[in-house]
Amino acid sequence: MPGAIAFQFPDLFFGGLWVTIQISALGLAGALVIGTAVALLRISPAAPLRWLGAAYVEFFRNTPLVVQLFFLFLGLPLVGLRFSSDTFESIFRAAATGMALYHGAYVAEVVRGGLLGVDKGQIEAARSLGLSYAQMLRYVQLPQTFRAVVPPVGNIAIALVKNTSLASTIGVTELLFGAEIVESRTFRAEESFATATLLYLLLTIPLGLAVNYLERRLLVAR
Repeated sequence: MPGAIAFQFPDLFFGGLWVTIQISALGLAGALVIGTAVALLRISPAAPLRWLGAAYVEFFRNTPLVVQLFFLFLGLPLVGLRFSSDTFESIFRAAATGMALYHGAYVAEVVRGGLLGVDKGQIEAARSLGLSYAQMLRYVQLPQTFRAVVPPVGNIAIALVKNTSLASTIGVTELLFGAEIVESRTFRAEESFATATLLYLLLTIPLGLAVNYLERRLLVAR
């Protein structure tokens, strides 16, 4: 029976689920910060900053996430950069950093679209009131943008949760890797991966419901 096997190997299934949750939370938090910063670069009045933001987006959106994870875990140590001397900590941090950098590029484009969607009349009014560029972003553009981008950012968050399964390629014992270990020990492939699927749904369905709830609340607030 799918799900019952999880209680026979709780360290692998529930332990893997907890690792997936941690990587997802850290990756999403990092993606939101990075994405917002890159979006601001993308709309900057300074051309070099716009080019820098565009280069970041193009690089991370057009290279596979799994390649980025391997580079962070295996490539950076070749030039003397390590996340930690402890192997487990190193691969965990590499996975979380990879999720943040990769999905940050998608968040950047969503936030940039939201910033450009703010009515130009409001921007001109803010300038006429004497607000600086930074103040105009803080008090006029960003608050409206964050409300508008909840649905697409929610979709990115759900994609991020599913993409954590790629962390297994660098040795992170997350949910999918845990299921693979159980399958190799028991040869019960259907139960192992069906259980992993159910646990992924346990994360993504409530996340989708939360995004829909926030979207409705923000529409009412408007």
